[in-house]
Amino acid sequence: MAKKASDSIRYFSNASGPVIGTVDRRVIEKDGLYFKDIDGSGEVSPVNDWRLPAKERAQAYAELLTPDEKIGQLFTADWRMGPKYPSARLEKAGHIPVADETGLLDEAPVNAKNIFGELKLPGTSELIKKKFSRHLILRENPAPADLADYLNQLQYLAEDCGHFVPVQVMSNSRNENGEAVFGMNDASGVFATWPGTLGIAAAVKGTGDFGIVDTFADTVRRQWNACGLKKGYMYMADVVTDPRWQRTFGTFGEDPELISEMMEKLIPGIQGSTEGVTPEGVAMTVKHFPGGGARENGFDPHYATGQWNVYATPGSLQKYHVPTFKAAVKYHASSIMPYYSKPAKEKSAAQEDYKGADVELRPYGFAYNKVFIDEMLRNQMGFDGYINSDSGITRNMAWGVEMLDIPERVGFAITQSGVDLISGSFDDEAAHMAYERSSNDYYDTHPVPEGFAREDLVLTDESLNRAVSRTLKEMFQLGMFENPYASPQKAEEAVADKARREEAGKVHRQSVVLLKNTDVLPLKDGTKVYAEAFGKTKESGEANTKALKELLGNVTLVDDAAEAEAALLFLSPSSGNYFNATPGFLELDICEDKTVCNVDEEGKPTEDTHKETTLCGANRIPEIASAVHNNGGKVLINVNFPLAWMVGNVEPCADVLTAGFDTFPEAVLDIFFGRFAPVGRLPITLPKDDSVLAVDKNGVCISPNDVPGFDKDAYMPDSMKDENGKAYAYRDSAGNYYEYGFGLN
Repeated sequence: MAKKASDSIRYFSNASGPVIGTVDRRVIEKDGLYFKDIDGSGEVSPVNDWRLPAKERAQAYAELLTPDEKIGQLFTADWRMGPKYPSARLEKAGHIPVADETGLLDEAPVNAKNIFGELKLPGTSELIKKKFSRHLILRENPAPADLADYLNQLQYLAEDCGHFVPVQVMSNSRNENGEAVFGMNDASGVFATWPGTLGIAAAVKGTGDFGIVDTFADTVRRQWNACGLKKGYMYMADVVTDPRWQRTFGTFGEDPELISEMMEKLIPGIQGSTEGVTPEGVAMTVKHFPGGGARENGFDPHYATGQWNVYATPGSLQKYHVPTFKAAVKYHASSIMPYYSKPAKEKSAAQEDYKGADVELRPYGFAYNKVFIDEMLRNQMGFDGYINSDSGITRNMAWGVEMLDIPERVGFAITQSGVDLISGSFDDEAAHMAYERSSNDYYDTHPVPEGFAREDLVLTDESLNRAVSRTLKEMFQLGMFENPYASPQKAEEAVADKARREEAGKVHRQSVVLLKNTDVLPLKDGTKVYAEAFGKTKESGEANTKALKELLGNVTLVDDAAEAEAALLFLSPSSGNYFNATPGFLELDICEDKTVCNVDEEGKPTEDTHKETTLCGANRIPEIASAVHNNGGKVLINVNFPLAWMVGNVEPCADVLTAGFDTFPEAVLDIFFGRFAPVGRLPITLPKDDSVLAVDKNGVCISPNDVPGFDKDAYMPDSMKDENGKAYAYRDSAGNYYEYGFGLN
């Protein structure tokens, strides 16, 4: 096996400057200082001179690179590791990896399909050296040392090119617990693991301690940086306003003020300073401008029914959705990702831009929407980073520009609206066509699509230089040109830090929200316990039950609920399928075989029905509760909340009810047995029942899609309100409303 790059790195230390790290790239020594020969000139050029500002170096390099090299840097998409960490998605498509000499890289070409389109990709060396691709998305979950080795090997390939540009490998977040979901939290459990983002918000809301966010951000920065992973697709600044939005579980909830305060801590904490990214930091892509929460009845924009953002409430855009992105501008987030969807003018009330003027709701997906990206975000708010589109905008999710061909979509996004990096596919060929059309006679024989201008549909040298200089600036700021390498040993040490894992465990306990307690807690050791976990499927429930029982060494387990002094029921409901349209609305009831309506192509309810199950075995819960209660026992139920579940089928059965947010079961048990006093508070409001989410024949929801749960009562019909003027939130048997900020001590 060939020697790994990790074993061949040479370092050159500057007394008052950066350390230069290289395998075999030329290093220039001048005036007692070391400089890497980045541009291949052999001189201390503006590109090579680390004493100059990052922006100046980036602009100089963008002008020097060839059009082919710049086009290779316009795109990012999933990439794969070597055979030790095969891609499960590619394996299903029949891909067989072929290792390079080190065993770290996969050199086999790929022909497969995913939700973003058809993949025809080369091996890794060809991608880096010939196509000059420099932005890759990592979704596998390797050990820290293996991750450092892999990233080092990619940088070595890049060093071997005439013009050196590091490889920027990015990932979705890796420091929260939860089920792995493609495109959201692809990896979990290797790095120090906090609860889900909703759980972090629950802990912060309950304790009032934003130091939780400081520690979390610092851990992310230290562990990622140690591994050489310098870019994160994180975190979501979106405000949840329609609870049926599948991406709720990646957010920090529904309160713009809390989210804004958390982003104020997260961005400088992860990037390394209040002034932007640093060599010790990790660049962030904050998602999804101008806020993805205003979903039309929760439909997801990965499919056509969900392509609209609806702002039915006057002023809701600036009141609820845009403010959470102020911190990204203030603290110079390296990039911002627009959402797939497009604004629905016909279904929306009047909205304002950042300056208070009426905003034009053009029906283009936000990555194509100049009004929102170039004008509002850049010119009005002052954002100075780069725009990274969401995955698939040139293919399956080209909402509003379906009439354009792929080269025109590339040109329209980059030249017209100011996108700098397109995610989801390597559309180099299409980009070359868009570049050639700027100077050839293509539009002399092909009509310009109606409603578009020719100059907006092509790539020019000016738009290429602008886009590439912005992404290069990030890598210069991160110090990746001087030293892109990481130590596998230090990566292992940083990730193994026991103190960080203990901090994460504490936040798991702080995240648990006690919703109901009829003088039951704490349970005593030795109690006769019936324990069962429920999931979306029978198999997941059985696996979780086995794991739960293994944690209960301090009780007497019984197999018959009728013999139990206490039943511990852990519920993990799941609804819908992230990348596929469901036959109806996303189901929020904790239910089994519930009959619900279908929707038509426009998202309107129909007379046709289908059955939904969000929790396998849900119909057994009342039976178990009855058996325990008949024995004089108590029922303790914990529900995992990736979504704002309706708990009307569960709460009446429970003597104790807790909410977790991808929280470790050990943390919940600490609450049950009095080893930790509950402090968490709900980061989202739980809807009362189907009535508050009812959609009429015209597709209009009785509770507005663009307003957070804590404010929905202001827009609910008076006939639905109780004696306290409340209609939306669930009210339990003790009279408590399960609304934002609620939680018992």
